[in-house]
Amino acid sequence: MSAATRHSAWLLLVWAVAVLAGCASLGPELPMASGDDPGPQELSLGVRTLGPDGEFEVLPSSLIARRLEARFPDRPLTLLALSGGGASGAFGAGAVVGLTRSGSRPEFSVVTGVSAGALIAPFAFLGPSWDPEMAAIYTEEIDKSLLQPRLIGAVFGSSMYSGTPLRRLIDRYADDRMLEAVATEAARGRLLLVATTDFATGEPVIWDLGSIALYGGRDARQLFRSVLLASASVPGMFPPVVINVRTRGGLHEETHVDGGVTLPFFIAPAPEDLPQFTGVGGQPTVVRIIIDGRLRDLPRGAKANALSIFSRSVSAGLSRMTRTTLEQTVAATRGRGISLDYAAIPVAYPLQGSFDFDPEAQRVLFTYASTCTEAGRLWTRVQQTSADPAAERRIVSAGTTCPADDQFIGRFAALEDRAHARQPEPSGGLERVGWSVAKPVD
Repeated sequence: MSAATRHSAWLLLVWAVAVLAGCASLGPELPMASGDDPGPQELSLGVRTLGPDGEFEVLPSSLIARRLEARFPDRPLTLLALSGGGASGAFGAGAVVGLTRSGSRPEFSVVTGVSAGALIAPFAFLGPSWDPEMAAIYTEEIDKSLLQPRLIGAVFGSSMYSGTPLRRLIDRYADDRMLEAVATEAARGRLLLVATTDFATGEPVIWDLGSIALYGGRDARQLFRSVLLASASVPGMFPPVVINVRTRGGLHEETHVDGGVTLPFFIAPAPEDLPQFTGVGGQPTVVRIIIDGRLRDLPRGAKANALSIFSRSVSAGLSRMTRTTLEQTVAATRGRGISLDYAAIPVAYPLQGSFDFDPEAQRVLFTYASTCTEAGRLWTRVQQTSADPAAERRIVSAGTTCPADDQFIGRFAALEDRAHARQPEPSGGLERVGWSVAKPVD
């Protein structure tokens, strides 16, 4: 690029930024629900469920919990929560495949997903026979073409990137075959739940995708796809999604965006409503959380420009929100004696960013998660006593630090020991290790 071209491009960028504030009033008005006040169920994160009459109702968490316990009296309840994370969704997908390969994957009673986790959730819900398709998406299909710039549309439109590539990807795998399979499992009482954010109210909405699949038909398929698309549509990056919703108050349009705006991940039913022991012999309810990202970033600098500062600030805010939500979940489950396992990407893993859709980086992260899971080094378990510091430093194989080996991740498992949680990192912190994943030792 010549100096003159660079200068012209810079002037265009400066002009675009300068008019952004003035452009805020341009563009069509986004649809929003007509104005019924939200009831207490909506405010307490009830589950939006589609009935056989084609109308949605919001079921409270306590009712959902009672129904689950009644449908599965002979086995413990198992819940899997998948977080957002953009390109880091390859971690969650690899972990799910690793559970299959290790022989430790249960049939989850409930699977929940947010953003990237929402795209993984149907595969995790449907079971091992769907692993090859999920693996192909994260090791072959998702690449940089997912980010299709809108050029001048980024200034005057609703997003920097086109939503078409993501919509096409979802339409391809969320087909009639998938909906029929989801409906079959939903009829047994299992739950597939995905969160979006209602753009007008700024509140999270939890959708029961199983009830949508059970309703069936072309409209249900389109609604299923729209909810998945909305949950993964980062505002400003991808266009918001308009969803038609029919309730007793009639049909209205709502605008929805990424569920990660309001929820990094979620447990439904809520921990306070889950039964402590279920199944034959009174086995504990099991909750597992896969966080498609780090719980903390390594210190790093930022350029003295608006975009760099904004990006770093958003990253820090999301990381902190995830930690806070995890702390609250640990406290809630500990108080009820519920078994809780969680996993996150170690702080030393060389992530390049939430929107780095480099195919090789996706494959390496997928393989890393699968390998660590297959070796039994994915989960950190919340226990009543402090974690063993020596156990935190165990390594599966030379050059590979798995999630269960990360010291910072492990500290959340012993939140009552605040002195332990405040201890400084060992000298030099965690060293950056090689991430060409080797086969784990037995």
